[in-house]
Amino acid sequence: MTETTRKPRNPRPWLRRSLGALSGALAGFAALAVAELVSAGVRPQAGPVVAVGGAAIDRTPTGVKDWAIRNFGTNDKLVLQLGILAVLSVFALALGLVALRYRRSGAAGVLVFGVVGAAAATTRPDSTGLADALPSIAGALIGSCVLFALAGRLALPGPTPSAIGHEEDDSAHSPGWDRRGFVIAATLAAAASAGAGALGRTLNGSRGQEAIASRKDVALPPPASAAPAVPRGAQLRIPGISAFTTPNSDFYRVDTALVVPKVDATRWRLRIHGRGVPRPVTLSFDDLLRRELIERDITLTCVSNEVGGPYVGNARWTGVRLADLLAECGVRPPSRGGPADQLVARSVDGMTIGTPVEDIMDGRDALLALGMNGEPLPFAHGFPVRMVVPGLYGYVSACKWIKDIELTTFDAYDAYWVKRNWARRAPIKTQSRIDTPKPFARPGSGTVMVGGVAWAQHRGIDKVELRVDDGPWQEARLATEDSRDTWRQWSFPWRATQGTHTLTARATDRTGTLQTEKRTRTVPDGASGWHSVVVTVD
Repeated sequence: MTETTRKPRNPRPWLRRSLGALSGALAGFAALAVAELVSAGVRPQAGPVVAVGGAAIDRTPTGVKDWAIRNFGTNDKLVLQLGILAVLSVFALALGLVALRYRRSGAAGVLVFGVVGAAAATTRPDSTGLADALPSIAGALIGSCVLFALAGRLALPGPTPSAIGHEEDDSAHSPGWDRRGFVIAATLAAAASAGAGALGRTLNGSRGQEAIASRKDVALPPPASAAPAVPRGAQLRIPGISAFTTPNSDFYRVDTALVVPKVDATRWRLRIHGRGVPRPVTLSFDDLLRRELIERDITLTCVSNEVGGPYVGNARWTGVRLADLLAECGVRPPSRGGPADQLVARSVDGMTIGTPVEDIMDGRDALLALGMNGEPLPFAHGFPVRMVVPGLYGYVSACKWIKDIELTTFDAYDAYWVKRNWARRAPIKTQSRIDTPKPFARPGSGTVMVGGVAWAQHRGIDKVELRVDDGPWQEARLATEDSRDTWRQWSFPWRATQGTHTLTARATDRTGTLQTEKRTRTVPDGASGWHSVVVTVD
């Protein structure tokens, strides 16, 4: 009697494919977790998701960036990171299915993603060199090993014929399906990955503790030139209108940093050098604190702000006059024979922002700001030091986390956004916004208070007018002006009648320039047009 050999039981095809996809997902999870852990020894910005996200931002067409800001607002970075994770997940699942038949090819696919992450990390503007490639490479190696091992547990028994010219099935001579072994291996991989990821997040979080402690230790000295008290009547008591001073927590944030830099103020240094700088200097944070500080209310506006958009805010800034620092270094503006017409500010995250030297040194309150609304700058708004220049859009003036100032010319160098088709010089356009009533509101008939804000930084607002439907323009009541560098509130008592109505506002600045009706997009130098809202009166 011949003994019958029992063949290993093979899983159903759908189950095997599902577990293969799970193998890919676990391999991807392991790769990201290990990369997170290794990045703690390099720097958080070297992690593959952050590096690839930053590279994606750098290479995204301007129109797409504008679309993302319009639709996602300050959540655009979160959406980008979730999108990257979603794409990685899809490819990980696909590689898991490939590895069922071709283990080596599936594992090699994971390595390819490691190369992509490493290339993104080392080519970022703030890259510290080859060390930035380590998190992606280490993560990919571990992820590749995990997928190879798990796919081996799902191998089918017996030899499988291979066509000539095709890769041999890596599972051809395997002993067969090992359900228990797969469950154990998958559980161990998941647990180890979760532990590595948690440890990496903890270590990366601790890297910022010194910076957090340095901010807590900052005591801003009283300014030598304090901002005047906000005059009575600058803040109108109208429900729904923007507060004259925007709280730090509500202040808009638009930048390219996927991870907010946490810079230790005790180690921070600022270098001022370049063309027409006979006396270069390197300053510490304490050096700036020992200087004469001034305090000013200044409204900032992002060039990505659409007509009626939210990316404008007013704050009380404390800092050092940038013009004074430049003068001490021997810098002269072009109007006085200086050879440099552009100041290029560099951030710790690699951002470059070019500002006209003439504007910085023409007497306006251009600051190296250390404080915002009475406290040290929040990390999200540039701690320890940022630039604030009234009258210019942020992309040509408001460098956050600044570390370097180089004097050069516009002909010699194009900053980050200029390379992406934005204008070199971008004075803020005269704009007005209706804050209340909101679009599609349904107020009752009778007197409805219409209100909002208008701004033309460094020129000031002289008049705001409101039009109902196609009727005549009627002058609104302006709130008391704080300064020409801040926005100005306005109000209009509208006698609302039943039906659907369109309310439109326009402003006139102190030079007599009327806000243009011509509607333009944000590129290349800021949006223009009149803001309108449609309401239905019951």
